[in-house]
Amino acid sequence: MIIGGSLLIVCLMLLLGVSVYVAFGAVLIFIAMVGDQSITGYLPTGSTGIRSLVLLAIPLFMIAGGIMEKGKIAAPLVSLAEMFIGHIKGGLSAAGVLACGVFGSISGSANATLTCIGGIMMPHLKKANYPGGQSAALIVAASPLGLLIPPSSTMILYGWVAQQHVLKCFLSTVLPAFILITLLIVVNQFMLRKYDDIKLTERPKPFLPTFGVQTRLAGPALMMPLIILGGIYGGIMTPTEAAGIAVVYSIPIAIYFYRGLTWKTLAQTIQNSGVTIGVVMVMIFMVLIVSDNLIAQGAPQLAKQMVYSVSDNPIVVLLMINIVLILIGMLMDDISGLLLATPILLPIAQSTGMDPVHFAAVIGVNLGMANITPPTAPLLYLGAQVCDEPVSRMLWPTLIFIIFAWLPTLMLTTFVPELALYLPDLLLGSR
Repeated sequence: MIIGGSLLIVCLMLLLGVSVYVAFGAVLIFIAMVGDQSITGYLPTGSTGIRSLVLLAIPLFMIAGGIMEKGKIAAPLVSLAEMFIGHIKGGLSAAGVLACGVFGSISGSANATLTCIGGIMMPHLKKANYPGGQSAALIVAASPLGLLIPPSSTMILYGWVAQQHVLKCFLSTVLPAFILITLLIVVNQFMLRKYDDIKLTERPKPFLPTFGVQTRLAGPALMMPLIILGGIYGGIMTPTEAAGIAVVYSIPIAIYFYRGLTWKTLAQTIQNSGVTIGVVMVMIFMVLIVSDNLIAQGAPQLAKQMVYSVSDNPIVVLLMINIVLILIGMLMDDISGLLLATPILLPIAQSTGMDPVHFAAVIGVNLGMANITPPTAPLLYLGAQVCDEPVSRMLWPTLIFIIFAWLPTLMLTTFVPELALYLPDLLLGSR
C-alpha cells in the first residue's frame, strides 16, 4: 500500500505541475500517516545523508557554473569553434554543439548550457539563414551534454548513492557523450541539405595569427576543465576540493579577464545560485527520505519481481529499465530522478550482469534524453524562450534528434558495455 500510494502521489502531483520537493514532501506526509513512524522519525535519514562531504561538490559546482554563465565565458569558445568549421555548410550549428559540450563540462548544468550557448548562438545562426526551429532544437538536444561530460554533478550524486568510485562514474559517460556529439552533427548536416541560402563564415586570413588571438581569449575558459579534471584524475584533489577550486578560479577569470561580472553582480550571481542550491538540497533531503523508506518497504524486490514476471531475458529487462528511466526523467529533474531510480533499478540491472559503473552511463544518457522528450520536456520549453522560437517549430526537429542521435547513443551505451567501462578501466583500473 505504501509503495503504490507513494508512487501514485508523486506521479499525480508532478503531472499537475507541482514542484518536485513539494511532491516528495506530500509523499513523506502520506508515509507518516499510514506507516508506523511519525514524520520526525524519518528526519535523521535525510539529515545524515545530506551532510555528506561528497554532496558539497554539487553546490560548489553550481556556484562556479553560475559565475561562468554570467561571466561571458561562452563567447570565445564559440568563436574558436567557428574559426575551424564556420566556413562549412552546417559548420556554425556544429560549432554550437561543440560549444555546448565544452561549456557543459564547465557548468555541469543543462539549463545553464542551454541559456548561455542558446543566447549566443541563435542570433548568429539566424543571421546566417539557418532554419530557426531546427537550430533551436539542435541547441536543446545538445544542452544535456553538461550531464555527461565531466565534471558532472549527476555522476557525483550517482557515485554517492550507488557507493561507486566517483571518478569512474565521471569517465563512464565520456565516450557516449562523444558519440552523441557526432550523431547530432551528422543528423543536423543531413537535415540541412535542402537549405541552399545558408551564409558561410569566411575563414580568417591569415589563419594562424587569428587562431593565436582566439586561443588566448578562450585559453582561461579551456583551462578550467583541464585544471579540475587533471587534479581529480591525478589524485591531487577530491571532486569536492576541485569544485572549491573551480569557484576560486572562476571569480577572477569572470571579473578581470572576460569582464562579464563585477563584484556587485558577482554577489547577485552567488545569491541567485544560493536560491537554486537551497531548492536542490531541500529536494535531495526529501527524496532521500522517501527513497530510503521505499527501500525499507521492499520496493527494489517488488520492482524486480514485476520486471521478471514479464521476461527474464536480459535484453528485454534492460529495455524495460530504459523505458522506466525515460518516464522518470520526463516527470522530474535529473537529480531527483537519479535519487529515486538508482536504489530501485540498480539491483535489477546488476541481476542481468551489468556493472554499476556501466549503469552510471545508462542512467546519465536516459535522464539527459528524458529532459528533452515531449510532452513534458523542460529543456524544450526553456529553449523556446531562450532561442525565441515557438515550440511548434522545434518539436519535429527535436523528435528527429531524439530518434536518430539520442536513441542510438542510448542503445549503444546500454548494450555495448565497453563504451562505459573502457576509460574507467584504462585510466583507473582497480583503483
